[in-house]
Amino acid sequence: MWADERAQMVEWQLRRRGIYDERVLAAMGRVPRELFVSPELREEAYADAALPIGSGQTISQPYMVALICEQLDLRGDERVLDVGTGSGYQAAVLAELAGEVHTIERISGLAEQARANLAAAGYGERVHLHVGDGTHGLPGQAPFGAIAVAAAALEAPPSLYNELELRGRLVVPVGGSEGQWLEVVVRTPEGPAVLRTVPCRFVPLVAGR
Repeated sequence: MWADERAQMVEWQLRRRGIYDERVLAAMGRVPRELFVSPELREEAYADAALPIGSGQTISQPYMVALICEQLDLRGDERVLDVGTGSGYQAAVLAELAGEVHTIERISGLAEQARANLAAAGYGERVHLHVGDGTHGLPGQAPFGAIAVAAAALEAPPSLYNELELRGRLVVPVGGSEGQWLEVVVRTPEGPAVLRTVPCRFVPLVAGR
């Protein structure tokens, strides 16, 4: 059942809406999204929507997860930082695409649940989970070849940009209540090169407490 739903999601929600990276499509088809939502919402795991996961947070719409991963343009050997672990789903997808994945979550209860979800889905040894303030990234683990952010900031956080390798990519939702754009920022010798992609809607990125 779940395998069929994943296949339908990949075809109808992703491929037919412009996700063309075959590695991303394959990764989305392998990760069991049903293990990253609450049991009472499991039947909706492959819906074309974000779903609540508690503490005012959500698991992102599958299309947005795939788009973020596609925009990171991963080859397979990168060290990647995932900011805003949530339930752990995007970190699991990234683990299918990159060489090493670190993920950071500021809410300890969500981090504990994400750790359990990742272990249940077979990613416990492939994702390094940290509890802390994602707005500062993980300077002790930097530099990263790519950084994905699953919450919206008013601007691309300079601290995260500074943790990128040269030519590394930061993908982050930028904007406020009036509107958000998914922004791709590339670190170049001349400074940030910014490309805006599509409108989006994410929960706000806030400093840890």
